[in-house]
Amino acid sequence: MSLLNMPTTCFMAVILCLTTGSTRCQTAIPNVHGGVGAVLGVSNASVLLQDPSSETLYLGARGSILALHTSNLTWKHPSIKWEATEKERKSCMGKGKREDDCYNYICLLEVLKDGRIYVCGSYAYDPQCGFIDPVTFTLVKEEGDKVGKGKCPYDPRQPHTAVTADGVLYTASPSNFWGTEFDITRATGQQVRMDRSINWLSDPEFVSSALVRESPGDDDKIYFFFTENAIEYDLYTKVRVTRVARVCKGDVGGSKTLQKRWTSFLKAQLVCRDQDRGQYYTVLTHAYPLEHRLGDPSSTHFYTLFTSQWKGERVSAVCVYSLADITKVFATGGFRDMKRNCVNSGSSESVPDPRPGQCINDDLRAQGYNSSFDMPDRVLQFAKEHPLLTSTVDAAPLLVRRGTTYTRITATNISNSDSALLHLGTDQGELHSVSIVGRTATLLQEIPLTTSVEPVNNILIHQGHVVVGSPSSLSRVPVEGCRVYSSCQVCARAAGLGCVWDVNKRACVADSPVQRESEDPLKVCGTGEGRCSPVVKELRVKKGLVVLLPCDHPHLSPLPCVWEHPQGRHTQQHHSHLEVTVSGSSLGLYSCRCSAQGDYSWGSEPCLTASYQLIMEDLSVEGRVDPGLRRSPVWVYISCVLLGVLVGALGATVFLKRLCWRAAQHTPLVDGNGRGANQGQQGRGPTCYENKLVMSDTPVGQSGESVL
Repeated sequence: MSLLNMPTTCFMAVILCLTTGSTRCQTAIPNVHGGVGAVLGVSNASVLLQDPSSETLYLGARGSILALHTSNLTWKHPSIKWEATEKERKSCMGKGKREDDCYNYICLLEVLKDGRIYVCGSYAYDPQCGFIDPVTFTLVKEEGDKVGKGKCPYDPRQPHTAVTADGVLYTASPSNFWGTEFDITRATGQQVRMDRSINWLSDPEFVSSALVRESPGDDDKIYFFFTENAIEYDLYTKVRVTRVARVCKGDVGGSKTLQKRWTSFLKAQLVCRDQDRGQYYTVLTHAYPLEHRLGDPSSTHFYTLFTSQWKGERVSAVCVYSLADITKVFATGGFRDMKRNCVNSGSSESVPDPRPGQCINDDLRAQGYNSSFDMPDRVLQFAKEHPLLTSTVDAAPLLVRRGTTYTRITATNISNSDSALLHLGTDQGELHSVSIVGRTATLLQEIPLTTSVEPVNNILIHQGHVVVGSPSSLSRVPVEGCRVYSSCQVCARAAGLGCVWDVNKRACVADSPVQRESEDPLKVCGTGEGRCSPVVKELRVKKGLVVLLPCDHPHLSPLPCVWEHPQGRHTQQHHSHLEVTVSGSSLGLYSCRCSAQGDYSWGSEPCLTASYQLIMEDLSVEGRVDPGLRRSPVWVYISCVLLGVLVGALGATVFLKRLCWRAAQHTPLVDGNGRGANQGQQGRGPTCYENKLVMSDTPVGQSGESVL
């Protein structure tokens, strides 16, 4: 839940009715901030597609495809049921797969050039594809395009990604039953795929993909973001690194070398590093492209989500990479030899001309290279053996949050500037809004979306709203405009977005893009607090008590917060919060100061964020405790333990004596030969030997040595 003191607003919920032969009305869920939401009545909803031409939101789940009105998430068509047959499911389980994996999980929904919706599903470990007519919302499976291998993974748990460019589908996915082979393909139109003679990919986990338009005269490019094993490091253990790969939209393969294979495939390492703390964030979880100036592809930035490779550490970081930096690495970086696992010298003599991996542009056309089919074999052979570049694309995190795991990120532009508004989904089903102004990230809102705890797996932006999807529900929340910030304190945090609190209207309204340094937006809130002048909170504590002092700084800077505290105290810092064990020497003033990273702040000095005064509770109210009596509970515990041991020993002695007495009173039966009637049978009861009870399977009357 949010710690930002957000007021609850009126909720509006809808009931989503799905039709499967009969009408089923699903349970509505509450939503927040004037939004709408619905429980879907399906499981494993994982794919969202917004069709702008028809204002339809398509959703893929396990065995179902839904069509909703984007504006209110209400039913538009009866749902399509596309289940795996019983025969296919039994065949899947017969191959050793779990029953839950042997369903048809929809993994791909994309609009093709002819306007139809291309849909693929895992189909009980036998991926299949089909087409949806958007007018009649019916599924059509054509024999030539039925196979889904390389478009959708066999295992529904394996990550994959897809994107369309001018109605042509590009996919990155595992491509075999065992999930050990991987491919990046142009799946429709003139098909091109990876070359397998040299392993261009090393156990990748595909995260995201994006189309970037280029200026006239250059070829558009498709970017893929993924994490894979680093083969360039000679280490005993596998090291996971993040990559960005690129192919050209017009790539048709080579004439002899790399036939129907990518000639433009290049990849480079993305580095997200906090230099001040020396910490790397190496596991990529999502990436999102944003044009900061609409219509200018060169202003594109990729907002990426990272986490730590160490299991059990809940931390999320956001790093931003400019298209200019990525393009520079692909255009000028050295090549690494994948066959000999060593770094190429990168000299002009070793790299052929034209430069391998280039997209066809006006300069290459002037040299007579009108398509990749015209490229010389020596260039293509070099590109085949050197897909990895030695240069890295580096960035420092804009924000770092510990104790929070972000799963999805999207971004919206603010006034065609370098500022942005981030929308982040968490693994707890929350939506967080963060403003980015310069290098300063400010947390604006934390919105709980669902009543159940489940991760956010999709976020789409639509007309000033975001549509947020989880495995069983959808929500539509307004996020743009100052009026979405319903309290003065939240409006003050959005000052960098040009928002101010109107005291007369009691609403957040738009004003100048950036306020003057002398203006403190918190002053108008009437709380007595300023931006760097919080009210000192008095805490009455008792000796031995452990107190956690929060320091919630709205600026999500990776720079750590610093605490000022009395000398001789016993404390431990948890992220930005401080844990204090109360003693006589720990009383006094505790102050937390945090830095706002970047060029947008009201000053470069760390800001006083929280202040607490620890005061010892007056013990006279409850009566003073004599120091000698404080030790009495220890002796009470020891006495109880000794008394328990004594009672147990007495009980065991009585029990053993009684058993031995019963054994002495027993007279064995004797037959005519003087042998016991039960001799030769195995005695399994307790037997007494010199007042000792021994559990034995040895026949009664045998030597005691074997028993003892």
